Amino acid sequence: MTKKQRAAAIIDLLKQEYPDAHCTLEYDEAWKLLISVRLAAQCTDERVDKITPLLYEKYPTIAALAEAPVEEIEAIVRPCGLGKSKARDISACMRMLKEKYNCKVPDTMEELLKLPGVGRKSANLIMGDVFGKPAIVTDTHCIRLTNRMGLIDGIKDPKKVEMELWKIIPPEEGSDFCHRLVYHGRKVCTARTKKPYCEQCCVESVCKKCI
Repeated sequence: MTKKQRAAAIIDLLKQEYPDAHCTLEYDEAWKLLISVRLAAQCTDERVDKITPLLYEKYPTIAALAEAPVEEIEAIVRPCGLGKSKARDISACMRMLKEKYNCKVPDTMEELLKLPGVGRKSANLIMGDVFGKPAIVTDTHCIRLTNRMGLIDGIKDPKKVEMELWKIIPPEEGSDFCHRLVYHGRKVCTARTKKPYCEQCCVESVCKKCI
């Protein structure tokens, strides 16, 4: 079985297991997803989703956040950890959106990567979820699971993982595939247990770890 064949089989099996998989961060506008994914670094999505409403209650627009004192942003987002650096990035990002992009989130990878605090993972999430463009989000679940399943070989660097997956994942499948990996990584192919729950795994028949 080639990697491309294994990828196609895994995509189909994960579709059956998690047909409604989606981004687990709550947002209703592109700029809010940018903020949430920045806050989610070394923090749970659940905690982020509790903090962001407090931020938007006080600063409901890009312009309002762009003008907000960094210290006040930090005071709100501190429970997400790394409050100083996250507040600084959020403030700088919102200022750039206001000053350079007329309070609109750009829809190209090149422009997204110019925004403070936005790396390839965040940019791909925006590209896929907001703009419906081909995207592969190489978060910790994606990296761990694709290595275990045999889709990539011992690669840990997120950008390198992304580039390898582009070779075998159809562009239209990338975004949803990565969301399904998050669901599967939390439920079955876990990191915190000594071993994943292979006996419960929907892709066991084609996973390189198990065959």
